[in-house]
Amino acid sequence: MTEMTAVPVTVPGTPATPRLLAEAARAVDAPDLVLAVSRNGVRTVHTGGSAEPGPVPRELMAYELGSASKPYAGLLLARLVARGRVRYEDRAADLLAPGFPVHPAVRRITLRHLLTHTSGLPGLPADFYPQAVPRWSTDPYGGYPADRVVRAFLRARPRHRPGTRWHYSNFAVSVLGHTLAAATGTPWEVLLHQQVLAPLGLDATRVRPGPDGTDAVGHRRDGTPVPALDTGGFTAAGAVRATPLDLLTFLEAHVDGPDPLDPTLNAAFTDVCRPLLRRGLRHTHTHTLTWFQHPTPYGPVLFHAGATLGQQAFLGFRPGTGLAVAATATRRVHRADTFVATAYGLLTETP
Repeated sequence: MTEMTAVPVTVPGTPATPRLLAEAARAVDAPDLVLAVSRNGVRTVHTGGSAEPGPVPRELMAYELGSASKPYAGLLLARLVARGRVRYEDRAADLLAPGFPVHPAVRRITLRHLLTHTSGLPGLPADFYPQAVPRWSTDPYGGYPADRVVRAFLRARPRHRPGTRWHYSNFAVSVLGHTLAAATGTPWEVLLHQQVLAPLGLDATRVRPGPDGTDAVGHRRDGTPVPALDTGGFTAAGAVRATPLDLLTFLEAHVDGPDPLDPTLNAAFTDVCRPLLRRGLRHTHTHTLTWFQHPTPYGPVLFHAGATLGQQAFLGFRPGTGLAVAATATRRVHRADTFVATAYGLLTETP
């Protein structure tokens, strides 16, 4: 049985919230677990896990977000569009390598295609796997640097015409990050900080490991610790690290809106929350520019999950209701894992 502790943060939550989080936490087995809920800005954070707590409280540790980093890349693109730096319909190859000869399908891939997983690119480059498989459980991405991601894109032969099919692609979102850096002449990490993290006051969010003792340590299913994730050239697709409290701040900005005196940031939040495409059988799956969207009895929910070699994260919110949920865990995902379902339930099954 894991040890659980309810921790009110900022101000106490509603009477039912700590109990709800405690019940939900019992369904998840992980060395470290944080379930954080914000209701109209009122926060309640529940921490626990099978590991002994360290000197830094769990809610103040930075966790690897994996693919839950993509909403940050999406907000960055939307902010640059709102500021007139790029356009959604700009062609990535023209910004990344002007005049370089590429396949006609690659030439048609736009920034919007890259972010919305409709570029026709595979999930990862074909030549990624030979170097990754020998170290799949320790460091699959670190040996594939940024220049190699760019070269793989420029020589790609997409299977489908851009804009015609949805296929989840870490490759595509990583190319987006490199393209935005090329278009602005600014490294992606600096660009993200300038356009997203600093304006939102996300001081505990970063894309690299922090000082010793401030980052959560991931674990395999058997509880063995794993090294910190090195995303190599796939930074935009999965490198963000953040504390649960910073995750709530990020989500609250989506629910409530940022500083009304910043029209470009307001426009960016509007863009990333607007339903954009449908896919799947009878087009039942809805997506915004960067979030998955599902209907619930209480209104639509927007969410994204992510996993790394030894950690998991879930981000979600209900527009118009003031509800946001952030969850982190330090155990590698597996087939019978309950983490995402538990966090999703907090978002979708409560009024």
